[in-house]
Amino acid sequence: MNEEITGWAEKWPAPAKINLMLRITGQREDGYHLLQTVFQLTDLCDWLTFHPVNDGRVSLMSPIAGVPEQQDLTVLAANLLKLKTGCKQGVCIEVEKNLPMGGGLGGGSSDAATTLVVLNKLWQLNLSEQKLMQLGLQLGADVPVFVGGHAAWAEGVGEKLEKINIPKKWLVIVKPDCHVDTKKVFSIKELTRDSKSIKMSDFLAGQHQNDCLDVVCKAYQPVKEAMVDLAEYSEARLTGTGACVFAEFDSKELAAKAYESLKVKWQVYLAQGLNRSPLIDKLI
Repeated sequence: MNEEITGWAEKWPAPAKINLMLRITGQREDGYHLLQTVFQLTDLCDWLTFHPVNDGRVSLMSPIAGVPEQQDLTVLAANLLKLKTGCKQGVCIEVEKNLPMGGGLGGGSSDAATTLVVLNKLWQLNLSEQKLMQLGLQLGADVPVFVGGHAAWAEGVGEKLEKINIPKKWLVIVKPDCHVDTKKVFSIKELTRDSKSIKMSDFLAGQHQNDCLDVVCKAYQPVKEAMVDLAEYSEARLTGTGACVFAEFDSKELAAKAYESLKVKWQVYLAQGLNRSPLIDKLI
């Protein structure tokens, strides 16, 4: 095997996602919350490069500080693929990390999904998208939407996905200087857990509340401050449980103006919402 095979040593995108809505409609006996949410992908990406190795091992070119290599989601994804298929090949994974960790943009899940999808191609395993999504769910609730590679309406605990087309607005995303603990948020007593279920058409007509917003802003002051600053330019919204907050804009010019002002104080990103993942476009 060598790097002349198409796809090896190329950069593959792992896009960020935002949650345009999050309703908590109930709670299962096992403690998991029942949700309705909408995932939109963006053109803000990590980039992964896969290098073949001959010893059958899976490794990272540059492990992330504080994360044991074998617990990194990309390594876990590659090893899961090997385990389920009996593949004997190895890989060294190079990650160009652009998405903030702990921001609610799905960076780790997206990296894992890109690893599953691309190694399925490079190792010529020929697993179906459905099978890759099932494997992805073992790694994290958000992984399947990245494997599917399309904006999606999600229900259940986030695993029931239906493709949706959403206006591709420009986005300004602010990352407050804090890490929001999702488990902590879902354990807060005051969290709304009985929102009425809505239909996709209700969301498209403008219903986009996030049931986590109030408790997150109360528990994490930096998130509240970011919401206030961003709201000067457009409606400020929380993605998932945060920490990132975002606002939509109809033009790149308006978004860029807000981005330039906010970057003086905040870690901020300018992006565009997408209905189809750049990973899927590259695979075609």
